[in-house]
Amino acid sequence: MRASLIQIAVEEGESVESRRVRVAALVREQAGAADLVVLPELWTTGAFAYEEFGSEAEPLEGPTYEAMAKAASDAGVWLHAGSIPERDPDGPLYNTSLVFSPSGEPVAAYRKIHRFGFDKGEAVLMGAGEELVTFRLPETTVGLATCYDLRFPELFRGLVDAGAETLVIPAGWPERRRGHWTLLARARAVENQAFVLACGTAGTHAGVPQAGHSIVVDPWGEVLAEAGAGEEVLRVEFDPAKVATTREQFPALKDRVLGLRRPVRRSP
Repeated sequence: MRASLIQIAVEEGESVESRRVRVAALVREQAGAADLVVLPELWTTGAFAYEEFGSEAEPLEGPTYEAMAKAASDAGVWLHAGSIPERDPDGPLYNTSLVFSPSGEPVAAYRKIHRFGFDKGEAVLMGAGEELVTFRLPETTVGLATCYDLRFPELFRGLVDAGAETLVIPAGWPERRRGHWTLLARARAVENQAFVLACGTAGTHAGVPQAGHSIVVDPWGEVLAEAGAGEEVLRVEFDPAKVATTREQFPALKDRVLGLRRPVRRSP
């Protein structure tokens, strides 16, 4: 299976509409080179541009949805279109990921469950998603997570329990914690014996330098490909069948004890 992770640079001075057009063109350029294309988190506004979330929020089937559906269809690829600030007409804003088929049809939407900000920023401006989301590609079942979710292993256990073999994680991860980005991506791959495709942003969001370094990790924790710091397209080929082989050769998931419903023993 061939994947292209498009590590978009989000910089001041480029309008959301201009970036939307530019990114759609980058997706179209993957025609014939990728089966799956992945974009980062909140690439329309920048993950740290909190003051723009409200003004740039879109309905689920808004302009980014329409542009990405068309780009997926034109390129003939499965497209994880990263995430957008979604405005629910009956509720709050959400950090919502969109996935399209090679015909441009919507196949999945995931509202980010863990909001970053410690009682400010995203944590107070956006609502929390409640549902784990997977979707099926011809070769593999994909589980969806977003950025800060990467720090919560129980979410990924839930995705594995739902059949996930490949974990796709768009992000707007800051440069100052880049070591955690790589470490956690590898940890989620090893502990879940799954492929991890983690696509970050480049540039600077509202004064916060981004980590870049999008990464693809196999079920043994080996890094198959890693981007640099700037905007680039990270291309990789991987064999989804390796998940089943790894889980058969080293069946650690079968030995799980905690995480199943068991009584909690508390110390006096």
